[in-house]
Amino acid sequence: MGQPWASGSAEGAPARLPLVLTALWATAVGLELAYVLVLGPGPPPLGPLARALQLVLAAFQLLNLLGNVGLFLRSDPSIRGVMLAGRGLGQGWAYCYQCQSQVPPRSGHCSACRVCILRRDHHCRLLGRCVGFRNYRPFLCLLLHAAGVLLHVSVLLGPALSALLRAHAPLHIAALLLLPWLMLLTGRVSLAQFALAFVTDTCVAGALLCGAGLLFHGMLLLRGQTTWEWARGQHSYDLGPCHNLQAALGPRWVLVWLWPFLASPLPGDGITFQTAADVGLTAS
Repeated sequence: MGQPWASGSAEGAPARLPLVLTALWATAVGLELAYVLVLGPGPPPLGPLARALQLVLAAFQLLNLLGNVGLFLRSDPSIRGVMLAGRGLGQGWAYCYQCQSQVPPRSGHCSACRVCILRRDHHCRLLGRCVGFRNYRPFLCLLLHAAGVLLHVSVLLGPALSALLRAHAPLHIAALLLLPWLMLLTGRVSLAQFALAFVTDTCVAGALLCGAGLLFHGMLLLRGQTTWEWARGQHSYDLGPCHNLQAALGPRWVLVWLWPFLASPLPGDGITFQTAADVGLTAS
């Protein structure tokens, strides 16, 4: 019948390279921001109260960002250590030959993580870990606060970028914003100017990407779907927006967006799920 739980071997460990590359990019953004604020044009001109509010906002965003990254990476979404043998044979369960284990409904095997994931949504390439039942909440909050941080960094870099753009012709401005590498290789900008344009470009693009991801997963959240279920048009677990929010974020689903360490225990175990038929609802 297979193993009652998946083994915790090193084969199931997430790849470290994507996380390292993401950390290097975040470090580059931080160094560029520090350089602009300390040695460059400095932050946008603000009054004392506005400056204090900006510092509070930056601290709030950074704490939420780092906290949710930590929770996302520490939460193991896989079936490792979960007793599965004999719990639901014939009730939508399947057998994974790679893990040699019974797996519950909504689970899926990830070839990158090399293990089955409870309520698998997708594999996050930037952080090198799957998004599943146990880490879906910090993933959503991470999207929200990453978009906020990147937008904030873009605003802080705005005066320096504006001064740089004013020194170039319109054609060079377009090339600098769209093809900064080409401008560097042709000697049109210095390395410091290239770094400023490149970091600002990636921050704006990253904010748009995180915002789009948040909108997409917000839609899935309200519908009670995973990405896999959305792609196949399955609505079996749609219990209504309020119940769907509580199932994914816990009873304090309104407040978890504001602080990553707020206690909001999930009502389920990632193995059994209520369906629309169980509660007498009709899936659209």
